[in-house]
Amino acid sequence: MTTNPNDPNQAPADAAAAGTVAGGAATPGEDTFISHLIELRDRIIRAGIAVIVVFVGLVYWAPDIFRLLARPLLQNLPAGGKMIVTDVTGSFFVPMKVTMMVAFVIALPIVLYQLWAFVAPGLYQHEKKLVVPLVGSSYFLFLCGMAFAYFVVFPTIFRVMVHYNAPLGAEMNTDIDNYLSFVLTMFLCFGVTFEVPIVVVLLVRMGFVQLKKLKEIRPYVVVGAFVVSAVVTPPDVVSQLILAVPLVILYEAGLIAARFFVPRVAANLPVV
Repeated sequence: MTTNPNDPNQAPADAAAAGTVAGGAATPGEDTFISHLIELRDRIIRAGIAVIVVFVGLVYWAPDIFRLLARPLLQNLPAGGKMIVTDVTGSFFVPMKVTMMVAFVIALPIVLYQLWAFVAPGLYQHEKKLVVPLVGSSYFLFLCGMAFAYFVVFPTIFRVMVHYNAPLGAEMNTDIDNYLSFVLTMFLCFGVTFEVPIVVVLLVRMGFVQLKKLKEIRPYVVVGAFVVSAVVTPPDVVSQLILAVPLVILYEAGLIAARFFVPRVAANLPVV
């Protein structure tokens, strides 16, 4: 259609169209921000799909997975002891939660890769070289912490608890939902505990704290380890030692690792 610039009826429409174009145009900063949000959304969706796919593949064996998780307790219960369900839907949802947790742990490398793919373009080359081994070692150490909790901590704690209950004449029948909460807490505590060497190396590597200073505060770290273990573990000496001693050992391991993986100048070490 031919427009007449002298037609007063068409002037407002042309002005409105021009205003729409001017107002709808996104600035370069806004366009970049929106593109980052879209990419983040896509990365989150891909990570979520990976977890869901693994969960669907494991859901058939959900009861078996829960029995495997409950084995440290069941093996230490006295004769006649058993796990109970106090919630109507607990026997269904608790194994599902356990299976989802296992699926997340299995799919965690894919989740971490999606996170890495999102932040990698904004990193320098030397930062990229540091992030890859850092993420890999963090994942490995977290799994080691969970394995330590499952194979060492749980049998010891349950054995001690059964021993304390025997003189009272109390039956140890644990609700499966409460057991899951306890297990998840312990997994998280020991998984994070085993990340201590990574934290020590990062602190020295980034220059936040000198290696010499971390050595000087050893006594405070030991006291702090026992305080933390007293808060997060059951109130008995054995359980506290099981967390506090590895925490101190891992701190020392972090100091040793810092000597090898941190430049001598940054680590405040004499150059030979």
